[in-house]
Amino acid sequence: MVGDQKQKEPSSSVQWYCGARCFQKPSSPEREDVILSDSKRHPPDQKKPGGWKAMPYILGNETFERLATIGLLANFMVYLLKEYHMNQTSAANILNIWGGVTNFAPLLGAFISDTYTGRFKTITFASIAAILGMLTVTLTAWLPQLHPPKCDVAKPPFGQCKSANSMQLGVLVMGLGLLSIGTGGIRPCSIPFGVDQFDATTDEGVKGINSFFNWYYTTFTVVILITQTVLVYIQDSVSWVIGFGIPTVLMIGAIILFLVGKKLYVLVEPEGSIFSGIGQVLVAAYKKRRLTLPQGQMDHHGIFYDPPPKLFVLSKLPLTHQFRFLNKAAMIVDNNELKPDGTPVNQWRLCSIQQVEEVKCLIKIIPIWAAGIISLTSISQQGTFTVSQAMKMNRHLGPKFQIPPGTVGVISMITIGLWLPFYDTVLVPALRKITKHEGGITLLQRIGIGMIFSILSMIVAGLVERGRRASAHLHPMSQVSVFWLAPQLILMGFCEAFNIIGQIEFFNKQFPDHMRSIANSLLFCSFGFASYLSSLLITIVHGVTARHGHPDWLTNDIDAGRLDYFYFLIAGLGGLNIVYFLYCARRYRYKSGIQSLEDQKPYLDLELVDPTKQ
Repeated sequence: MVGDQKQKEPSSSVQWYCGARCFQKPSSPEREDVILSDSKRHPPDQKKPGGWKAMPYILGNETFERLATIGLLANFMVYLLKEYHMNQTSAANILNIWGGVTNFAPLLGAFISDTYTGRFKTITFASIAAILGMLTVTLTAWLPQLHPPKCDVAKPPFGQCKSANSMQLGVLVMGLGLLSIGTGGIRPCSIPFGVDQFDATTDEGVKGINSFFNWYYTTFTVVILITQTVLVYIQDSVSWVIGFGIPTVLMIGAIILFLVGKKLYVLVEPEGSIFSGIGQVLVAAYKKRRLTLPQGQMDHHGIFYDPPPKLFVLSKLPLTHQFRFLNKAAMIVDNNELKPDGTPVNQWRLCSIQQVEEVKCLIKIIPIWAAGIISLTSISQQGTFTVSQAMKMNRHLGPKFQIPPGTVGVISMITIGLWLPFYDTVLVPALRKITKHEGGITLLQRIGIGMIFSILSMIVAGLVERGRRASAHLHPMSQVSVFWLAPQLILMGFCEAFNIIGQIEFFNKQFPDHMRSIANSLLFCSFGFASYLSSLLITIVHGVTARHGHPDWLTNDIDAGRLDYFYFLIAGLGGLNIVYFLYCARRYRYKSGIQSLEDQKPYLDLELVDPTKQ
């Protein structure tokens, strides 16, 4: 589908799955990476890594944070519909806006941690914010003053229940905002903080890091299963107060556990944010925009600023021709731009080749990243309108037990859990024999396949909703089993297994090593933009499709609406998006590996030029 990849990719899909949700695995110090000595990484006066002794405290804190936030998200649509008496468009918009804020927050959290506070302080303050957020949301379910009076919204006439007032909505939004702050500080820091506890320059440390990721994936899986089964059942069938109170208590225990382990931790000082380096390249290139790049082909030494890499940079990138205008940021116009020790006098006027190439990596990836946003919009429906469908369907398992509406999403998780081992152990080796590619298929091909599954899931969702709606008109008491939603959820699972995990692997491989915090944040930003796009679509459809005497597509009573049309609309947008993705993928150039100067392609004939020349 798209061009072959120039470098080998690992096929360990199961390990990458956890990265798809909340982190990515750091590259091992092999092949072309520069290995730093233990004395450089850990000076004599620095405490040695705590290793596995510190893991229970770190993993416990991260696990319970996810239990709190994911536990809320899994069933919050039902909470807003039943307890706050919202119509489904308002409830879906609140979920999408909250999801967007929560997914953008780690980008800000990573910046604050890297630049000012360090990871330990960021996790500590963020955990306190998460506790306050959980307490606030729990109080909205507990105190009668913080939610509307009880009313059965499922019985006609619809829309007659008293809605929440501004004070009640304000408290709810405050709780969600505090949870977003907690997520923004914990998620981007917990994994790097865990890795900090191991010495990556030793075999024992590398093994410890690999085991740490396996345990992280295990705890993540357990959290998903607990939240979408046990916790959702308690919220839906027993008590919202208990359902929200359990993760609140666990979160309080987690922060206490995290602080108890402080004496074991290695605390790495913040090294400064890479965002300033990106800004320096753009500003320097603009200031030198009137320079003319040298012509011809010869060695570039002496013309471009190319110092040895910093300690935290594990791989050095060669100068490339792509986005050549940025190369001007590294051009040395005269010797006055350098200090006697060889460092720039003004970092906002002279940058290194490494800095320039890192910015190029970011610019190249943006179009591919943007293409993933629409494909993730379909996943956003899994926690909103899919739940609305489930509430209208027959959810009985036996005469007494009913499946909670928020639990149906576990079908996607089961699909991923069954598919990934098969993909990794059976399909990839078979494809490798055909394609001669280490990963069976390229990462861009994998992302594209995931986008196709995203489109198919929305088409199937529309067809299922059309059949469910027709049955509801014939039989007021629903006879359609909730398991009719399984096909669209299975396809959604395939979308995640290919698209999301493919994106994480792609970002991990195509970003320079020390820029992976941005790579980690990009997926969160993708989900954030997808949530906002979904909210925008809902608002537009809700306002445009209403006609005199006919409800809009997304009316509160989905039996009277046309939710199937909304699903088909998302599928149509996905079709246009796949065309755009294929165009970007065919033009994309994979990141070059490290090369010796002799092996690099000849660059431009380098002669100093008059800065005034056009």
